[in-house]
This record gives sequence, structure tokens and C-alpha cells, in this order.
Amino acid sequence: MPEDDVSQLSFEDALAELDQIVRGLEGGTLKLDAAVQAFERGVKLRRHCEAKLAEVEARVEALVQRADGSLGTRKLE
Repeated sequence: MPEDDVSQLSFEDALAELDQIVRGLEGGTLKLDAAVQAFERGVKLRRHCEAKLAEVEARVEALVQRADGSLGTRKLE
């Protein structure tokens, strides 16, 4: 997988990589070019994670348990 391609990463893998990038940036040991590249990768990972969360949120919101115990859908607001 190309380094810039985050679309194939699971949410958990992307979040773990993003956490590693944040720790590296906070550590202040990266050279400027490496820090900028890490930041760019982090932005891509953040967007990917946000998209994955939005997908899951929409799926969860669409399923609602009715009073009788059956599952149904509700209109997303």
C-alpha cells in the first residue's frame, strides 16, 4: 500500500498511526521536513478516521429499537 493511501486502513490502524505521529510531533525531535510530512500524513489520517466514524454513526442512528423490541429505522435529522 502506498504510504499516502490511508483509505485501506481500518479505523483502529489509522488511529494508532495518528497517535504515533502526534507523539512524534510533540516530542520535538523531528527535523522540519520530516515534521511537515508527518503533519500532512496526520491530516489525511484524521480525515479518514472522521469519515469512518461518520459512516458508523449513520448506521447506528438508522437502527432504533422500538418499544415492542423490534428494530426499525428512523429518519436522520
